[in-house]
Amino acid sequence: MQVLRTPEERFANLPDFPYKPHYTEISDASGVTLRIAAIDEGPRDAAPVLLLHGEPTWSFLYRKIIAKLVAAGHRVVAPDLVGFGRSDKPTERNDYTYERHVKWMSDWLVANELRDITLFCQDWGGLIGLRLVAAMPERFARVVAANTFLPAGTGATPAFEAWLQFSQSVPVFPTPMIVNGGAVRALSQAEQDAYEAPYPDESYKAGARQFPALVPVKPDMPSVPENLAAWKVLENFKKPFLTAFSDQDPITRGGDARLQERIPGTKGQAHTTIQNGGHFLQEDQPDAIAELIDTFIKSTR
Repeated sequence: MQVLRTPEERFANLPDFPYKPHYTEISDASGVTLRIAAIDEGPRDAAPVLLLHGEPTWSFLYRKIIAKLVAAGHRVVAPDLVGFGRSDKPTERNDYTYERHVKWMSDWLVANELRDITLFCQDWGGLIGLRLVAAMPERFARVVAANTFLPAGTGATPAFEAWLQFSQSVPVFPTPMIVNGGAVRALSQAEQDAYEAPYPDESYKAGARQFPALVPVKPDMPSVPENLAAWKVLENFKKPFLTAFSDQDPITRGGDARLQERIPGTKGQAHTTIQNGGHFLQEDQPDAIAELIDTFIKSTR
């Protein structure tokens, strides 16, 4: 496995993003050491709020939410998945599998000794994050799921099929355009540039390019058995579980209802629909999301 590391100067002077990275090294099964970056702000002795991003974003997605939650007294931890942000980037698409992503982030979570976690997860942050919850339910106090699901071979929406086709065929992977197109508001040029910052050239984008092809939407795909096993745990997960999907995301529409049907911790919670939010609802409604997380924590302590 060959690994690229984005130069630090690529992350200088990003808008609303003064946060310094905290690095953790983990060992891949191949023997290669991978460095995972994370934002870790707020009081170290507070219970962590874990913010997991998806495709093709990084912790920059949570910049305004981090500021609001820290101001409310929370410790906020926002890692960059392997292949994204400031984290290391294996160069080959076949370096990336769903199970490797889960193992990488499991090892990162254990190495950082995170417990009593409030998880907020969106997109692939949920595909990975919900697997972490199923593998280590004792470490999680509550979950907020937004525009995500845990697929196990039962098909995909037409919007996802279109995204899959585009992502695998477009010659140059247009990260800023993808994020801007997945938000309701128009991102500034500086914000769009921040989403391209992790990738000096296309060789850094193997993980971003591969992610859509790893979603196990067909019954014979890898990780379907592992996700089915995770569902057995989640179907007995009784800790508070809140859904907060946005109103303008065709890719994950309806996923909140299915989570509510299957996870007992959703019962009696104040599920909500985030208004005027696209797939990347963190870009559209950061204040509403931060307030929702803060209120959810306080109401379920």
